[in-house]
Order: sequence, then C-alpha cells, then structure tokens
Amino acid sequence: MDNSRTTGLIAGLLALALLLGLGAGWQISRDNRERVLAESHPDHLRASYDPLHFRPAIEQATDAQCLACHREVLDDKVRERSPAGIAAATSKAWYQRVSTYSGEQDTFHRRHLLSPMARELMNLSCNTCHQGHDPREEAQGSSATAAPQGDPGFTLRKAVNPETTCLKCHGQMNTQIMGLPGPWQESREIFGNSCLTCHAAIRTRRHQVNYLKPAAIEAAGQKDAEVCYGCHGGRSWYRISYPYPRHAWEGMSPEVPDWAKNRPTESEARFRTTATVNPQ
Repeated sequence: MDNSRTTGLIAGLLALALLLGLGAGWQISRDNRERVLAESHPDHLRASYDPLHFRPAIEQATDAQCLACHREVLDDKVRERSPAGIAAATSKAWYQRVSTYSGEQDTFHRRHLLSPMARELMNLSCNTCHQGHDPREEAQGSSATAAPQGDPGFTLRKAVNPETTCLKCHGQMNTQIMGLPGPWQESREIFGNSCLTCHAAIRTRRHQVNYLKPAAIEAAGQKDAEVCYGCHGGRSWYRISYPYPRHAWEGMSPEVPDWAKNRPTESEARFRTTATVNPQ
C-alpha cells in the first residue's frame, strides 16, 4: 500500500471515530438532560403520586417543599377587570367589607399566607389547609363505589376539608348560643363595640392552636373588635357556625349545657400546641 492510500485510510478511520465519539457524547448528553429534566420537572402523573402528597409526609411538609412545584399560587395576580368588565377595585364581596380586609383585592392564597394581617395573627402553612393531593377523580356520591355523601372526612382533590378547615374562620357567628339579642352588627353598640365586654371574663384556651398567634390576636382584639368579628362571623361563607372545642377554663361550671354536650374538648391533634394557657 502506498503512502497516500495509507494516509487516506488513517484519516477516514479518524473521522469515523470522531463521528462515533460525537454521537456517543450527544447521546450521553441527551440522556443526562432528560434525566435532569425528569428529576426537576416530573410528569404530572408521576408528580401526583409523589409521596409528599400523602400521609405521613404531607403532615411534615414545609411551605418550601410545596411551593417548589406550586409557586404559581403566590405569583398569580387578580384580574383588574372580570371577563364581564367589572372592575375589581370597585367590587368587593360581603366578606371583603370588614375593616380588617385592607388593601387591594388579592388572590386567595396570598391573602392567607402573605398579607400583613395573616403574618401578624396567623401561622398558616400550606398543609394547614391542604392535606395533600388526592388523585382520584370521583366526587362524593357520584357513583356506586364513591365515598357516600355526608362523609365528614371527605375532601376534594386539593385535599381541603371545608368542614374542619374553612369553617373555622368562615362560619357564621352563633348569636343564639352567645345570648346576643341579634347579629353582631346590630348588637355591637350594646356591648360597647368590644367582644371583651364578655370575653374578658370568659377565658378559655382559645386560639391555642399552631396555626394562630394567640398573644397577637388578644392584643389586636383589644384594640379593634373587627379583628374578632372578622373570623367569627364577619367573613362567613357558610350559614352554620364552627363547633369550636370547648376547652375548660377556670371557674367553668361542671354542668355541660345542652348545646355543648357533643362538643370536643380538645383541638384536632394536628393543630395542638404546647403553648401555655392565656393568662387570666
């Protein structure tokens, strides 16, 4: 074989090796990229069944873990106008008209997590309301095999139970049990527009739950009854009141009134705190 043919053969082999190497490198690079993408952006079905969405992991989930995938709940902004053309700035629902609903209209999640009032009075976290993500499609009672209607533990796919979560702050004030002559709006002047007219003496272990700041609520309630009323009827979405646990207090009568005979005496386990009882 002459020198020119040898040189040509070697050059060809080198070119082939280079192409094979580039091809292998490209394949490795693509595999790595797909692996990284799969790890950082898993497909929806895989994400739906992430262990973080289920107990016990969801009970210990941090907001950072939740917001790593659900960040949009804080980034979303309200429309300036509804699709029908109604300006958000001039249209507020009844529950947005208490004095403690300050500032411009904002999204549901931002109101609960980032508003000045939420930060002052609350310790709400994602898993305070959301107990995971239930991937089932069926609604309660929608088929012969679905959960029966009336199941108090039923939640929709966002795993929020309105009976045990939303109702706490969005139920109606129970004026009958409280012995008020009428709704707070009509009775407030009789009591000097202060909830503490009665509740300075009736002191239970109220607000001693891990999603609230009891001392801050006490201080705010002394300055403005609207702070109390806001969560105890002023923002009611439901026509029923929440049956708050009837924690014992000093001087409490041993006789349980009829309306309290089925009331729990402790908050749900996941909301309990080791904080001390409010000073008398």
